[in-house]
Amino acid sequence: MDAHEELVLRLAQKRSIALGLSSSGYAELLLAVREDPSSFMDDKGDEALLLVQKALERYDASLQDDDLLDDDAYLQTRQRRMARMRQDCAAALAVDPQCTDARLLDAIARDLDVDPYLELLLDILDDSPEPSWSDGGAADAWDDVFARPRLRVRAAIVRALFDSARYRKADEWAQGLLRDAPSDFLGARHTSALALARLEDEEGFEALDARLGRRGDSWSALSRVILLYKLGRLGAARRALLGYSRLSEGAAYALLRPVLKETYMPDRPCAQPYSYEEASLAVHEADPVIVDVPDLPAWAEAIPEIEGAARDYARKTGYDW
Repeated sequence: MDAHEELVLRLAQKRSIALGLSSSGYAELLLAVREDPSSFMDDKGDEALLLVQKALERYDASLQDDDLLDDDAYLQTRQRRMARMRQDCAAALAVDPQCTDARLLDAIARDLDVDPYLELLLDILDDSPEPSWSDGGAADAWDDVFARPRLRVRAAIVRALFDSARYRKADEWAQGLLRDAPSDFLGARHTSALALARLEDEEGFEALDARLGRRGDSWSALSRVILLYKLGRLGAARRALLGYSRLSEGAAYALLRPVLKETYMPDRPCAQPYSYEEASLAVHEADPVIVDVPDLPAWAEAIPEIEGAARDYARKTGYDW
């Protein structure tokens, strides 16, 4: 979540509507807002979003040295990090109790088990009003900056449904998000692909892939491997995995040596297509499915080319093997 950019866009859009500016006038206004957003803040919602921005900046900065910590120190640091996020969210909500982003971040920082977390997310969505400044007419809801908080809550619900093994529901919610915001900046397609693979829904998976223009990424590639493996088409699964490994240098290592990923706050991190970082995110999100298919990693490691690619990547990067 780029809270600063969203604050700038919200401020500019509200002022533009109030003044009835043309598109060229809006462009000039946007430059002025970027120069000094504080001069254009005129309601509690803006103040709360600024506090959310600062909370996220503080949270991101606190992640920098995690790789240097042992397990006990990491857990203690993480507890403090989440506690500070909750404090920051409380401050934002004291300014604007209707700040959906602050409520979402607070829900994540509570570190609840998945079922009470999902229930809390659904309550936030039900209580979240459509903002009065929203134009409501965007073909892609993401283009309406005032709609983004609710979209983020819906994306979090999709992931929580998946993590709680409600795979069909996860896909249904993901498909709804894709219909409303087809640009899919929040990556609903990734969870949909993994859910369809777990459900062995090849027809649904291929329809999703076609709908997205067959543009590949680590989630779709890994989902295809899982789908074919679960369908018992091991030759096709092997070819799919080899193809994925050739596209992504770190894919084999990510699958065979998965790593812990920090909680998304609130969105999944950006990663270059077919990078190791993207592959490791996909494996992290696929964990509920891979746990249900426990033979898959061993099957993959028994493929000489995959084991060799993983070893080569570990040797090249200095990662543990």
